[in-house]
Amino acid sequence: VHVTGNLDSHDVGIDVDRNALFVNTRFNCLARPSTRHSFDEAWRPPFISALVDEDRCHLNGLAVEDGVARYVTAISRSNTIDGWRDRRGDGGIIIDITTNEIVCEGLSMPHSPRLHNGELWVLNSGTGELGVVNISKSGKGTFEPRVFCPGFLRGLDFHGNYAVVGLSKPRYKRFEGLALDQKLADADSEPWCGLQIIDLTTNTC
Repeated sequence: VHVTGNLDSHDVGIDVDRNALFVNTRFNCLARPSTRHSFDEAWRPPFISALVDEDRCHLNGLAVEDGVARYVTAISRSNTIDGWRDRRGDGGIIIDITTNEIVCEGLSMPHSPRLHNGELWVLNSGTGELGVVNISKSGKGTFEPRVFCPGFLRGLDFHGNYAVVGLSKPRYKRFEGLALDQKLADADSEPWCGLQIIDLTTNTC
């Protein structure tokens, strides 16, 4: 058991030494548990100028491969307190931690990056889409949606050829105005709260 202060922690991974590595959203960094403090900083996006208790970019997702942190998601590249809230529609990014480069941008509230079968998967939560990021030789990637899930997406894992996706109802007033609203209306659907299991062969629930 590890105890911290209020860090608004999101994804948690396990590194090569079997230690916890987690997204410290309030302080805009990846962190490790500390025996003396709430956390020890492990990595910070290059556009975040200081380690401060200001949720500037809403860092939230972490992809770990063979015990090495590889990718993170953030709602924006903002460097002011709560700056991400005005960038929810298309300010989302994915950062390659090994190079500090942004490999995909223009996303809507991305969450839960995962590496599976040689592909980088991500939830484009503001549009309700599960998809992959196709990264070119230049290091820049584009998001390819594979399936629409009727809800605000957070939480992704894989079992064989199945993806397990977490859905919640959007928190309106805070998250209203996203493309997800129109997609639900076009499908004549209400948002789900729960889990969907997606067959990746047919891209169906």
